[in-house]
Amino acid sequence: MKKWFVLLPVILFTGCSLFMTKPEIAVKGVNISGLDRDGVKMDFMLAVANPNSYSLKLTGYNYNLIVADLPLAKGENHEVVEFNGNSTTDMRLPVRITFRDLLEILKRRPDPEHIPYRLTAGLDLQTPFGYTTIPVDKSGTFAVPQKYRPDRFLKLFEQ
Repeated sequence: MKKWFVLLPVILFTGCSLFMTKPEIAVKGVNISGLDRDGVKMDFMLAVANPNSYSLKLTGYNYNLIVADLPLAKGENHEVVEFNGNSTTDMRLPVRITFRDLLEILKRRPDPEHIPYRLTAGLDLQTPFGYTTIPVDKSGTFAVPQKYRPDRFLKLFEQ
């Protein structure tokens, strides 16, 4: 009986990490999906690989986005996504950047083919053993599509 008193706190403090293998998260791509009067819409396309034999349910997430060393966007969403067991599920994480912030990036004159970013996030998951948050910390670069590059707009004004 004494063994249970010792083991019970260990199981409670380690939570579902004893029973769950952490999903692998990869950034498949970063797309600029549009411009409107409020700013630029971007989509981070994530691939979430669930190595467990059971499904995990995303109940929400929070994120912070740094582009060209500038903290640009943060937010949260309570989107629900099911990550089936032993499979990879694609997920879209939408982000909005204001024009004011976009101008700060342009002042740094980044290479439009290789703009650096860092995305940190916390994915809130419901598992059969309880709730947990999976941290995400991904860095990379993205390219600005030709149709959204500033030089294209400047050429329109020259004509």
